[in-house]
Amino acid sequence: MSKFLAVSKDLLQDDKGVSSLEYALLGMLIAVAIIGSVFKLSGAVKEMYDLIASSMP
Repeated sequence: MSKFLAVSKDLLQDDKGVSSLEYALLGMLIAVAIIGSVFKLSGAVKEMYDLIASSMP
């Protein structure tokens, strides 16, 4: 039982993977923001190109 507690204590104090996890979460947040803005702006861009195409002779 004491070996289990010692291993658990070591795992809780180990912070080697923390920065990797933070970078992964930050990357995921940036990706979600990019994907959201692409979906939000795609309609406006299509309307702009349709307006340009309809105004050409």
